[in-house]
Amino acid sequence: MRDRVIIAVCIAALTALAWRYLLGVGREMSAMVEHDRMMAEMGMTMDMSWGARDVLFTFVMWVVMMVGMMAPSAAPTFMLFVALQRGRGPSAAPKWLVFGIGYFVVWSAFSAAAAVVQWWLHETAVMSPAMVVASAPIGGAILIGAGIYQLTPLKAACLTHCRGPLAFLMSHWRDGIAGAARMGLRHGLYCVGCCWALMGVLFAVGVMNLLWVAALSIIVLAEKLIPGGHVLARAGGVAMIVAGVLRVFVS
Repeated sequence: MRDRVIIAVCIAALTALAWRYLLGVGREMSAMVEHDRMMAEMGMTMDMSWGARDVLFTFVMWVVMMVGMMAPSAAPTFMLFVALQRGRGPSAAPKWLVFGIGYFVVWSAFSAAAAVVQWWLHETAVMSPAMVVASAPIGGAILIGAGIYQLTPLKAACLTHCRGPLAFLMSHWRDGIAGAARMGLRHGLYCVGCCWALMGVLFAVGVMNLLWVAALSIIVLAEKLIPGGHVLARAGGVAMIVAGVLRVFVS
C-alpha cells in the first residue's frame, strides 16, 4: 500500500510539474510570437534558422509534454506492477522506478523524433512561429493520416495491451532489475504504438496549443481507461479524417 501511495504522489507531482513548465513555455511563446509580429509590421526581419540549442530546447519541451500527457494514463499499469512485484518480495521500489524509467525512455526517443520533425518543418518554412503547420494541405494530411491510423489493427492491438495491464504484465513478466527495465521498455513501445498519431496531431493544431494538449491528454486517458475505449478511438479517427478533409478543401 505504501509503495502505491508513493507512486500516486510521484505521478501527480510529475504531471503537475510538467504542466507548470508547459504553461511557462506557453506564455513565453505567446510573447515571442507577438514580438515577431510587431517586428514584421515594422519591416524588420530576423534569421529564424534553428541552432543546436533550439533543437535541444524543443526536445526537452516534447519530453516534458509527454510526461504531462502520458503519466496519468500509465498510472494503473505502474500501480499493478508494484502490487505484483510486492507479492514476490519486499524490494518493489527500485524495480518500479526502473520500470518507469524504461517506459519514459521510449517516449524520450519519440520526443527526439518529434523534435527533428519540428526542426525540419521550421527550416522548410512549413511551421509558423506559433508552432503550427501553416499549410492547409499539410495540416489536413496530418489529421487524415492520424485518423486513418486510429482505424488500423495495429492501433487496436496496441490499445488492447494498454487497456489490459494485467494481461500485459503476466504475459511479459521478467524478474529482477533488468526484467523491470525490459517490461518498462516494452510497455512504452506499446504505448507509443497506441498514441503516436494522436501526438502528431499537435503539429496540425499547435504544438504549444495547451488547450489541444489538454484535450488530447483526456482522449488518451479515456481510450485507455473507460469502457468502450476502442469505439472512442475509432470515432476519434473518423472525426480526424473529416476535420482533415475540411481543412484541405475548405480552408
